[in-house]
Amino acid sequence: MSKPCFVIKCGGSTLTALPDSFFADMGKLQAEGTMPVIVHGGGPAISGTLDRLGIETEFVNGLRKTSEAVLDVVEMVLAGQINKEVVRRIQKSGAKAIGLSGVDGHLILAQPVSNAADVGLVGEVAAVNAELLQGIIGLGFIPVVAPIGLGKDGNQRYNINADTAAGAVASHLGAERMIVVTDVPGILKEIDGQMQVLPKVTVAEIEEMIVSGDIYDGMIPKVKAAVKCIQGDVQEVVIVDGSVPDILSRVIHGEAIGTKIVVEG
Repeated sequence: MSKPCFVIKCGGSTLTALPDSFFADMGKLQAEGTMPVIVHGGGPAISGTLDRLGIETEFVNGLRKTSEAVLDVVEMVLAGQINKEVVRRIQKSGAKAIGLSGVDGHLILAQPVSNAADVGLVGEVAAVNAELLQGIIGLGFIPVVAPIGLGKDGNQRYNINADTAAGAVASHLGAERMIVVTDVPGILKEIDGQMQVLPKVTVAEIEEMIVSGDIYDGMIPKVKAAVKCIQGDVQEVVIVDGSVPDILSRVIHGEAIGTKIVVEG
């Protein structure tokens, strides 16, 4: 029987900036038998490395236009620098972790996105090797996944949006809940002259709030990213501030904290 698990999606810069207590909390959940699976991004670090190397890139409708040269850097930063830093921090907390990318063990099978002519080697998830992840979990390790996918030919790599990859991993694992770790307490809305965290919103309500201006500026991409994670078996996504003490345990144990995004009310 597989162990219960949940998926954490987090940007690379956010993960590496989190306090040690966050990783200790993750280890506590692992010890209790509830296994985290992490899918991470790393956009700012990728952009910084591309700049230093003088490799040009641009974004098309929120996706990084990816050539082979850009993809080399994406894989180096995601599967190398960020992935291993996260693994080190988890292990420093006393828990056990294994870092891998979607290339390893054919973990993420990818295919070109529909607008590949515009964005290059960007992929969408065709399948996830959930058996591999369950095997790693069964051995007592936390999987830390960098969202690089491999095509059906077993050779072509693809850059995959971390939010899309996280939602696919959660769905294939049968996880109903995903936790999106950010640097904000949740979705904020002005109520009676004060900014308050909304405890629960639907996907439709989010779209309405973006149009009305209640969700604005830097919160828009965070919310859209969370919505992307809702697919397949994933019925709810919780946006939380990773710096809050015991935040993972509090969510897993049912405390109403952060903002829960659901498909329907």
